[in-house]
Amino acid sequence: MVSGKIFIYFHSFERRRLMRLDKFLSETGTASRSESRRAARTGGISVNGSPVFDVSVHISPEQDVIAYRGQIIRYRKYIYLMLNKPEGVISATEDAAERTVLDLLPETYKKAGLFPCGRLDKNTTGLLILTNNGALTHKLLSPKNHVEKTYRFTCEKPLSGTDHARLEGGVDIGEVHPTAPAVLTLFSERTGEITVTEGKFHQIKRMFEAVDNRIVLLERISFAGIPLDPSLSRGGFRELTGKEIAILESRLSLSDSNHPTSI
Repeated sequence: MVSGKIFIYFHSFERRRLMRLDKFLSETGTASRSESRRAARTGGISVNGSPVFDVSVHISPEQDVIAYRGQIIRYRKYIYLMLNKPEGVISATEDAAERTVLDLLPETYKKAGLFPCGRLDKNTTGLLILTNNGALTHKLLSPKNHVEKTYRFTCEKPLSGTDHARLEGGVDIGEVHPTAPAVLTLFSERTGEITVTEGKFHQIKRMFEAVDNRIVLLERISFAGIPLDPSLSRGGFRELTGKEIAILESRLSLSDSNHPTSI
């Protein structure tokens, strides 16, 4: 009786705003569809305070209050995580031989369809954004948007003034064009920070090889104006704040308007 009344109530909403309950629980990473069915049979799912025994009913993710085993589940279309990537982990969603960044996350997030926003080399550490927002990821990685990435580095040999100027001005790394201008700040002859606006394969390492040097340690400390949270240990993660998400979106719109024809 209860589920029938709720079913009718749900369908009073516009159909374009409705979603099956089991689909909602699956997409939020709460439970698989089979887990949802088992929970519903024992009264473990409620909608607006009333138990639901049929997970095929339709709900409004924006308007209804869904509880799974006593926990309120908030619907979010997109999820954004900041991960402090450790060394030896690859920036992929799955791999038969290597440990991936998704292996660092609990099952709840693994079920949410997250993927890396760009990549860090296996032995590069630091800031990596994970999300299920494909459209935003595509724009952030588009060369025309010139999104800044800042890395802290240690190199093998001392950098000369000439090396400094070449790295900032653009070097030949074997592609059609030299690298775009970069910003280089030295802390010592062998350590510093470098900010680039491209995302070429192994770019920082190839840039240093172009000046007859070699990267020993590399850590990304900022992406698109968002700094790595210093409280995150290696392998640690947290969700982006609303302010950080707004930074991504606002910087993106500024990039699009400022560079309408760049390639």
